Amino acid sequence: MTTLALDISNMFKLDFSGEVIMSLIVMLIICILSVIIFFVFRKKDPTKPDHGFTMVVETAVEKIQNFVVETMGRKYEGFTGYVLTLALYIFLCFFLGITGLPNALISLQVPLSIGLCTFVMIHAVAIHKNKWKYYKRFTSPLAVFLPINLISMWAPLLSLTLRLFGNALSGYIIMSIMYYYLGALSDVIFGGFVAQGLSSIWIAPIITPWLHMYFDLFTGAIQTLVFIVLTMIWISQEDPDESIEENVTLKEELA
Repeated sequence: MTTLALDISNMFKLDFSGEVIMSLIVMLIICILSVIIFFVFRKKDPTKPDHGFTMVVETAVEKIQNFVVETMGRKYEGFTGYVLTLALYIFLCFFLGITGLPNALISLQVPLSIGLCTFVMIHAVAIHKNKWKYYKRFTSPLAVFLPINLISMWAPLLSLTLRLFGNALSGYIIMSIMYYYLGALSDVIFGGFVAQGLSSIWIAPIITPWLHMYFDLFTGAIQTLVFIVLTMIWISQEDPDESIEENVTLKEELA
């Protein structure tokens, strides 16, 4: 009985690994940035032209908002905040890898948590838009397909989670291998000229920054874009009337 109780307690024990701590740091950065933006715009004079920090923020928000409207439709303009937060979080996780700190996304629980947020959002929108018709999808086209439909329901979650986790982990592994072998090469070249313990640090700083630019900046930007685009598509497709209403709106604007 005691063993069972310990096993259950271990299941709910928080794992504060380096990746989880980095995830908390990223969230803290976003919270601090949000507070700064709030107070800056609270004191902003609307009659004066934007410049500097306010212009950058307004331009970024406007671009994301237009992107959301173009991808999801006008009715989903309110999702701009959610999409912007996702984009900031994912890109910052990759970006901070430049510093040598661990990428939070190489811990499966982190991308799984982000994927779960989108997964819940997808089905919340589906229930809201389709009401009781939402449950018909699980027995379509026949009731015998219920087990298959229940399994396929989890496809977006698995796709978002594993894609993000796989790309982050592969970049981390490649960088770890490069650091190891560049350190070994540096030991071979400078081992006879530099004090022991310092001979392995000479070549890596020359080569690895360029690799960090690819795996942390370029790959981070691509994975951020892929994640938010898939999120927007899966959420917006749960509204069966969105495309019809959007076409009507466009015709009215053209008229």
